[in-house]
Amino acid sequence: MTKTRARVLLPNRGQMEFRASDLESVLAEGHRARLVWAYVERQDLGRFYEALRVVEGGVGRAAIAPEILLSLWLYATLDGVGSAREVSRLIEAHDAYRLLCGGVQVNHHTLSDFRKDHGEALDELLSVSIASLMAVGVVKLKQVAQDGMRVRASAGAGSFRRKEKLASCLEAARAHVARLKAELEADPAQAQRAREAARRRAAQQRQERLEQALARLPEIEAIKRRQGKQAEQARVSMTDAQATVMKMGDGGFRPAYNPQLASDADSLVIVGLDVATIGTDQGQMGPMLEQVTERCGRAPEAWLVDGGYVGHEQIERASESTCVYGPVPGRRTRRSTRTRPRRATARQWRLGASGWARMKRRPCTSDGRQRPNASMHTVAIGDCSSFECAGWERSNV
Repeated sequence: MTKTRARVLLPNRGQMEFRASDLESVLAEGHRARLVWAYVERQDLGRFYEALRVVEGGVGRAAIAPEILLSLWLYATLDGVGSAREVSRLIEAHDAYRLLCGGVQVNHHTLSDFRKDHGEALDELLSVSIASLMAVGVVKLKQVAQDGMRVRASAGAGSFRRKEKLASCLEAARAHVARLKAELEADPAQAQRAREAARRRAAQQRQERLEQALARLPEIEAIKRRQGKQAEQARVSMTDAQATVMKMGDGGFRPAYNPQLASDADSLVIVGLDVATIGTDQGQMGPMLEQVTERCGRAPEAWLVDGGYVGHEQIERASESTCVYGPVPGRRTRRSTRTRPRRATARQWRLGASGWARMKRRPCTSDGRQRPNASMHTVAIGDCSSFECAGWERSNV
């Protein structure tokens, strides 16, 4: 008897379908993308509109509304996306980004230019948002914590050059730009002119990057001198002049930036941000405190930092307007070659009630007297009110 084959429905993904739907129906009510758009609509975007040159009744293609670009970047930030190319890809694949665009075509060049050209307007928008949160009592500025983080730069480790090499590359770039300009003016063909214009634009950008690298070289040379090194060892990247070789969290050294963030400890709202181009947090507390004070209208009651910010000059400067909390730096002592601390055995001591005391162990002779010039070892143990041990004594804490 032969077994009959089961009759089932298999997917046919090549079948064309026509669906009547709008963008408003693809996301549920209360979706985060709708909240972002509602927030952006309530903001004053006058400074963004001032940069637009096309007007009603004039010539030129209509510009993309700043509300769309701002909402895209805000929603991407909430998603942890910081790349303009990635946002452009999500516009084609993700319903939330498609809803924010509303059928308007947006590419990664437009997204990058918007973020680059409106830095001051975005900073002002952050100040307005913080002021609104302070007005309703969300941000109280009782405690503000500051910290930095290393972010890998796009510059490669092999793009760093010294002064002589940068100068020679700059001369070659200038000569290349002049040659391309002459070729562009001599060739009347339109197609060829377009290609030559693109080559000239790329060469011009390379020349500008090299000029920026040479302009930053004195800053790097000054850092080398403070470190006790030769200024001739200073190197700057030819592709990203602001990137600096820093020690990363894994112990390696790579080109990176040092973004500084200050957040309200109660609401976790970021109230200050900056990007440092040095690999240390020293000297960053004062400028950040001034930025937060100017942005919020008053200084916070307490400022929390870690050991990387602690410095006498910084603390004195900040303590004029707020109370600084940070770890006390310890004395720099020579590291001991001992890999493991000594431990007292159970036969040598007994502990009483809980607590802390500092004890010193002193080797004794057979008759119970302390040996002169004996080496001493310090340990921290529990409260020794009932301490009984030969060869141990309590020190004054």
